Amino acid sequence: MRIITISREFGSGGRELGKRLAEELGVPCYDQQIIEMVAEKENLDKTYVSNVAGQNISAFYPSTIARGFYRPNYSIMQSTQIMASQHDLIRKLASEGSCVIIGRAADVILADQKPFSIFVCADEESKLKRCHARAKADENLTDREMLRKCRDIDKRRASYRKMFTDKKWGEASGYHLCVNTSGKEIKPLVSGILEYIERWYSEE
Repeated sequence: MRIITISREFGSGGRELGKRLAEELGVPCYDQQIIEMVAEKENLDKTYVSNVAGQNISAFYPSTIARGFYRPNYSIMQSTQIMASQHDLIRKLASEGSCVIIGRAADVILADQKPFSIFVCADEESKLKRCHARAKADENLTDREMLRKCRDIDKRRASYRKMFTDKKWGEASGYHLCVNTSGKEIKPLVSGILEYIERWYSEE
């Protein structure tokens, strides 16, 4: 069984890489499908679940919490339930067979299953080019605004991962393979990455 997890900088092409790896392996790739399944299970709006699912829970607590007694409100309890539901689903999907799971700290959540973990990064120029090419028609962000968006999203991803492990998001030693896609198309990289994955599993 092959469980591959993809962590990635926003705009690095990690999502495309994950999908292409899954296609070549003939296995499912789970990304937004996880949000959709959690939203259906919890009977919540998909956009709301997407916004909450990748947030550090501490973001929902007021700054006054440390200064006295505080009773968690409904939003905090709901966000905790969404996170727990997402984790349960990730474990369930991985238990069903080989797959690729993108984001959501899946490599940490599935640590006992020893997934092959990949981190995908790129330089700012490459991320800007990719983000602008795939932006919605009405987005129209400047380069500066787009870079701010990239950094904000990456900051949230790092904060979310920090809840579950001391290994820093994006730190090379925390992954089996780091792929720098700067100036590269994703498709030609897939065969080499697949060969590396197969060699890694053959030595396990």
